[in-house]
Amino acid sequence: MPRWKTDFLLLAMIWGASFLFMRTAAVEFGALPTAALRVSIAALFLLPLLYGRGQSQVLWAHWKPVFFVGVFNSALPFALYAFAVQHITTGLSSIMNATVPLFGAGVAWLWLGDKPSLSRTAGLLMGFGGVLLLASGEADFKPNASGIAPLWAVAACLLATLSYAFSATFAKRYIAHVPALATATGSQCGASLVLALPALFARPDQMPSAPAWASLVTAGVLCTGIAYILYFRLIENAGPAKALTVTFLIPVFAIAYGVLLLHEHITAWMLLCGAVILMGTGLASGLLHLPQRKWTP
Repeated sequence: MPRWKTDFLLLAMIWGASFLFMRTAAVEFGALPTAALRVSIAALFLLPLLYGRGQSQVLWAHWKPVFFVGVFNSALPFALYAFAVQHITTGLSSIMNATVPLFGAGVAWLWLGDKPSLSRTAGLLMGFGGVLLLASGEADFKPNASGIAPLWAVAACLLATLSYAFSATFAKRYIAHVPALATATGSQCGASLVLALPALFARPDQMPSAPAWASLVTAGVLCTGIAYILYFRLIENAGPAKALTVTFLIPVFAIAYGVLLLHEHITAWMLLCGAVILMGTGLASGLLHLPQRKWTP
């Protein structure tokens, strides 16, 4: 099996668990402190590895674009997802996350002029249609027990996926030559700097529990530090399009973790709309293709 396929599977398993850890932490820490501590822990984990492998000079030579990627690939989406998982299930959050390649195709079209084929255009329409159907069936403006309408949480997930898509395209265009470890470390440092002050003002009034801290440390080390080494290595070895399609597998693991460990309820409508979104995303990213009809006179 090619190395990138192994990284692909491991990354899906790890990021599928990140929704579980974020939810456990965010309930006690709040969205901004959860995101800030997650990236800070990841940075502290990665910095010794960076210096140990002698790649610090590479990072500092490209720190501006790498830090910029950290804002849109970690700081913003982590805060948005930490907010979202407090108000909707981790399964629904992960299905929303599967739209990343969908937005990636849109960003590539608008930014890079990568005009989609008929098959990809059909995928874009199908994917966004699935999102609308899912949101209409699973989320509304009526506040739930948390006091926040689920539709705002869904909107936060979609904004996060747009941010992921933008950062992946930016990384491929401007820092594809930077080693994965340097990109992963620098992006977490940049995200930590951006989130530090907002998280300080939003810090919790009481000290969070040991399980919340354990979830946060795991999210920082495993789901961020190690995961981003795998992710940027995927971009290097397989390209951003294939790297973004890791979000296809994430809902499978996230839903399984949510049902088994959080006793979340998964509806048939959620699974049906999720299948539509995944099929549309597969077409939009070029992983799937519409059958070509051959005309004969």
